[in-house]
Amino acid sequence: MYGTHRRKDLAFEYQSQIQILRPSIHARRANITVKFQDLYGFTVEGNVDDVNVLNEVREKVREQGRVWWALEASKGANWYLQTQVTSSTLKTSLKLSSLVNGITLKKLIRKGIPPVLRPKVWFSLSGAAKKKSTVPESYYQDMTMAVEDKVTAATKQIDHDLPRTFPGHPWLDTSEGHAALRRVLVAYSFRDSDVGYCQGLNYVAALLLLVMKTEEDAFWMLAVLLENVLVNDCYTNNLSGCHVEQRVFKDLLTKKCPRLAAHLDSLEFDVSLVCTEWFLCLFSKSLPSETTLRVWDVLFYEGGKVLFHVALAIFKMNEEALLRAHHVGDVISIIQKSTHHLFDPDDLLTVAFDKVGFMTTTTISKQRKKQEPAVMAELDQRSRRLNSVFTDEKR
Repeated sequence: MYGTHRRKDLAFEYQSQIQILRPSIHARRANITVKFQDLYGFTVEGNVDDVNVLNEVREKVREQGRVWWALEASKGANWYLQTQVTSSTLKTSLKLSSLVNGITLKKLIRKGIPPVLRPKVWFSLSGAAKKKSTVPESYYQDMTMAVEDKVTAATKQIDHDLPRTFPGHPWLDTSEGHAALRRVLVAYSFRDSDVGYCQGLNYVAALLLLVMKTEEDAFWMLAVLLENVLVNDCYTNNLSGCHVEQRVFKDLLTKKCPRLAAHLDSLEFDVSLVCTEWFLCLFSKSLPSETTLRVWDVLFYEGGKVLFHVALAIFKMNEEALLRAHHVGDVISIIQKSTHHLFDPDDLLTVAFDKVGFMTTTTISKQRKKQEPAVMAELDQRSRRLNSVFTDEKR
């Protein structure tokens, strides 16, 4: 599908997908709320200013697409795979070329991968292609057939969540969409019994299906995400990994935005009130889809630390408004209103990577290890209390 002989066709197809949004004259004059569909079929509500922002973003997407097509023409269709030197015997010139490609690629990905190239770039750079190559070619098909009629606690929860996953979407909220999403989620629940199924994965897998186009590719993207990109135990029964991420985030917020963190503490605001959904759904329920996918572009290339960059950026962008908040409800309202209208991904990602400050994967890993004992102790204590209550009720 992505051979060089189709490059011009793909470029034309890609450009034609990105339509200019044109609100009615009445809407422009009255500045009322208008509804329209984004590139992935989601209904978006906003005023005319929001539409103007989206049109500017779509023009940027076109420009970025032209950059990628030019690189494919000059460097080859899979040039971005030549960003790592794996052999010490390679010549210096080749190492330098790989280094230049790597720097170029990082900048390009932060500016966004063109929608039509997103499936193959994600699949290659995330490690999903490599993971898929380690098993028989029929692995996914065999798995779905083997578990088709099996009933578990996970499959029951999946069936319950299917109609609640992006309701109203023109494909996901159909029998065909539900069936495809179910097969992906059920197959993964049997691949990793420790995770099984956790609420939140339905939104992640649904968005992967829309981007990747095929169930099998969406399945492998979900696998690499849970097994390699994100922190361990984020989706296990006790959500221990998610609790760790929230504690790490709270520490980072204190370091990066001390004044804001102190104010939120004075309001007794718990970051889990907004961050739980962010870390479990990877912003797919909070940000507009096109902004979410720009975050995922970077996530699949740079790793889980990206989630902290983005979460900190959201708080930083709303710092002045949050400092004026007097109640926990005000804080939640400010955050939710802001995220739902973040139609320009560049606004968010510029703050995330240029203003939040430098963070390394190593630093984040150290913070996680520091927080893990406290989280496990807290979860153990909670489990003991529940067991005690259960025992008393049986007497």
